[in-house]
Amino acid sequence: MKTGIIQQHNTADVEANKARLAESIASLASQGAELIVLQELHNSLYFCQTESVDLFDLAEPIPGPSTELFGRLARRHGVVIVASLFERRAAGVYHNTAVVFERDGSIAGRYRKMHIPDDPGYYEKFYFTPGDLGFHPIRTSVGCLGVMVCWDQWYPEAARLMALQGADMLIYPTAIGYAVEDAPDEQQRQRHAWQTVQRGHAVANGLPVVAVNRVGWEQEANFWGTSFVCGPQGELLYEASETEEATAVVDVDLAHSEQVRRWWPFLRDRRIDAYQDISRRFID
Repeated sequence: MKTGIIQQHNTADVEANKARLAESIASLASQGAELIVLQELHNSLYFCQTESVDLFDLAEPIPGPSTELFGRLARRHGVVIVASLFERRAAGVYHNTAVVFERDGSIAGRYRKMHIPDDPGYYEKFYFTPGDLGFHPIRTSVGCLGVMVCWDQWYPEAARLMALQGADMLIYPTAIGYAVEDAPDEQQRQRHAWQTVQRGHAVANGLPVVAVNRVGWEQEANFWGTSFVCGPQGELLYEASETEEATAVVDVDLAHSEQVRRWWPFLRDRRIDAYQDISRRFID
């Protein structure tokens, strides 16, 4: 499957950000992309660097203006799109939500971010109610997509649940970057750890992984880009720049997962009779 990624540097101009995304979607579709994945919260700056009630004005309902825009783009170009929106569910209830659009522009499904971080510069618990839709892949004309969002990518349990329900690939729209006070070697350790853990999900589940990050300085954060696509053995098929915007179409062989799982039948050998304690917070 030809998979398109858009790694973009955003500004405070929401309409300009969306216009550039539309141009990139058109370009990737003209290059044969069947699936296009956007970064986390791609319409605006990453606003979670501060806590401000005024920033809830960025949220919108689903369906709403952004679903209309990206649905129209999916229909116009005949592609499946994975978008990432700030969802206003109700007054005081907001989610970080991935929306998947079918080729005809309809909404194939949505996923509400389940793991919500709260770190300096990533004050997401102030803005987002934890997801309540669970970990369920979304069926589309290009495959069964295990879509999660950013902080979810650190959790092997989430990836496994998607795999056990028939996901053909794991997809992570992302917004992650360097803490400015960290030394350069520590910054690089964090970036490599971020990629390594996701490649580990690919290996453990025998599935390709697509991770699309934003890039560049936004207010006080330096997002590290490095969007990548890897195969079911963790092999890198594509890696974007750490500092520059990027678009790419990557050919992902979904059929290869079948052969990898025959070689490494991890799902067959799981000891499901011995994992009861995995649902506990901690084992004293």
